[in-house]
Amino acid sequence: MLKLAVFDFDSTLMDGETIDFFAEELGIGEEVSRITEEAMSGRLDFFESLQQRVGLLKGLDFSIVEKISHNLPYMNGAKETIAELKSRGMKVVCFSGGFRTATTYAKDILGYDADFSNALHVKDGKLTGLVGGDMMFNFSKGDMLVRLQNILGISEEETLVCGDGANDLSMFAHAGSRVAFCAREILKKEANIVIETKDLREILKELD
Repeated sequence: MLKLAVFDFDSTLMDGETIDFFAEELGIGEEVSRITEEAMSGRLDFFESLQQRVGLLKGLDFSIVEKISHNLPYMNGAKETIAELKSRGMKVVCFSGGFRTATTYAKDILGYDADFSNALHVKDGKLTGLVGGDMMFNFSKGDMLVRLQNILGISEEETLVCGDGANDLSMFAHAGSRVAFCAREILKKEANIVIETKDLREILKELD
């Protein structure tokens, strides 16, 4: 019986990468997108890639960051899937290597119980190029998952995780149900549920 579901945000609960949308505002979309892809495919350390990408955003108005964060395209079936999992008595949480401006705003829209992500440092209304938070490293998601399981008294077998990139590998190590959602090859190898359709409701079919 599953009791906890943890979802990645970018390219999982949301259709795209939040940081890529920010970068497009500065005309550096391609450069940032390339670094994102390297990190998600496991070819670049996540912490280093995050620092590099956020550094490139230095000077961007925080008002623009908030506007973009509040108008992101959510993944097909995200809201319905979360509602269904919660109706089955599960706690649903979002772990993101992205940013609270997006994940905390989406929490009440999509209906998950809590979000753990990173905060962009802002000074005088602009991004400083610095970042800190809960999900800074390759190991962060797995580390936080184990802590949550201990607090809630939930076992690996009672845990479902869902993500698309290399920084989701650490939480895959601590869950009985491992969903690779439209994912990179590196993650598919560790999954026991592989979804290739951009609709999160496909997960429910696997659980029934």
